[in-house]
Amino acid sequence: MELQILPVEEVKQPVKDESNLVFGKEFTNRMFVMEFSRDKGWHNARIQQYAPFSLDPAALVLHYAQEIFEGLKAFRRQDGSVALFRPRDNFERFNRSAERMCMPTIDVDFCLDAMRQLLKLEEHWVPHSDGTSLYIRPTMIATEPVLGVKPADNYLFYIILSPVAAYYSGGLNPVKIWVSDEYARVPVGGTGEAKTGGNYASSLYASTLAAGKGYDQVLWLDSVHKKYVEEVGSMNICFLYDGKVVTSPLHGTILNGITRRSILTLVKEFGYQVEERALSIDEIMDGSENGRLTEAFGTGTAAVVSPVGQFTYKGRDVFLGSGKAGELTMKLYDTLTGIQYGRLDDPHNWVELL
Repeated sequence: MELQILPVEEVKQPVKDESNLVFGKEFTNRMFVMEFSRDKGWHNARIQQYAPFSLDPAALVLHYAQEIFEGLKAFRRQDGSVALFRPRDNFERFNRSAERMCMPTIDVDFCLDAMRQLLKLEEHWVPHSDGTSLYIRPTMIATEPVLGVKPADNYLFYIILSPVAAYYSGGLNPVKIWVSDEYARVPVGGTGEAKTGGNYASSLYASTLAAGKGYDQVLWLDSVHKKYVEEVGSMNICFLYDGKVVTSPLHGTILNGITRRSILTLVKEFGYQVEERALSIDEIMDGSENGRLTEAFGTGTAAVVSPVGQFTYKGRDVFLGSGKAGELTMKLYDTLTGIQYGRLDDPHNWVELL
């Protein structure tokens, strides 16, 4: 398939004051788009002006939420070059999400190349300030106009770019987490391992309740026993428990996070044993008080590593550390961001220069 590069008629410049960047509010001049139909397959691939789409009111995505997406970043390094972190892993996970949602898979190599060409055209949008980056959002939506519950025959795949500020502008401060024992993110056998919008929509109610109570994130428990930890907010979560790093196993209800994989690789290299097992909320609450649990942190593309300072469950508060990120948490954050921004060596070949 040939990639067309179409002219851009309206050109805007990146925000000069990068301290004013807000996540997901500003977008570059161009985007990548291609279309799918059952008879043609993927076709009409182009880099074009960033612009609204025209969708039929009956488009399946609007009624039955057949949609998937990914999130990754481009980083400006000290020498001015631009780096990507494990981009192939994102596109391969995208295809696994597509299969789970009965959507067509993409040609990973073609789409990676198209994304790189898009980034080269918009390279001046990658911000320069410490901790900033250019967020990359590949997305696929079902566009067939029919009011019937079925996999669509037509799809739209696109990639948009958004310059974003440093996630922690004021330092790596621990977050307060409310444990939800009434609402679950996804059931066993559901779409938890797919990066699909419905998973995030279903989390909004409990997240809103938590925010109203003064908490930063929700800790989700399993939907069957309402006992075992799954994820926190939209991130995977890890615990330093009895000197080991413990995290929820991948059994279809949580996202197979790329940051999670990277963090687990690093903690093993740091000499820690890793346990992927079901950790109960009682172990967390009691461990916070008796010293068995010493650190907890979320992992994800946006924050990289997010330290936890407090859990609240059934009205009971427990605290970790002394209001600061733990030693292991800081080491992981500094190491992974150091690799991404080129301050440290990359022995795993996770980084690709643009």
